[in-house]
Amino acid sequence: VTGKMAAASRKVFELFVSRVPWTLTCNELREYFSQFGTVKKCLMPFDKETGFHRGFCWVGFSTEEGLQNALMRDSHTVEGTKLQIQRNRRALTGQRLNSRDINDSGL
Repeated sequence: VTGKMAAASRKVFELFVSRVPWTLTCNELREYFSQFGTVKKCLMPFDKETGFHRGFCWVGFSTEEGLQNALMRDSHTVEGTKLQIQRNRRALTGQRLNSRDINDSGL
């Protein structure tokens, strides 16, 4: 594998999703967004005090096409709630996030 190919395989095309109902899990969001393309990750910050997630997350697609497919949909409604989505402007990889605040497994 050349360096260029390895770098491309690590690239993630991310959506920022807000207005996420507290009843939704990462796995459910991953499943929903997989209709648009292969979902590589779902990161959902949790509030330490309440134990609930904070109502937003990042969904990462493995291709630009998956991201564009999701962005082209007029609205995204899951469990009767309209999610708000936008292309993530900043890469998550550079941010320092406390691993205890992130649920990447949906548990």
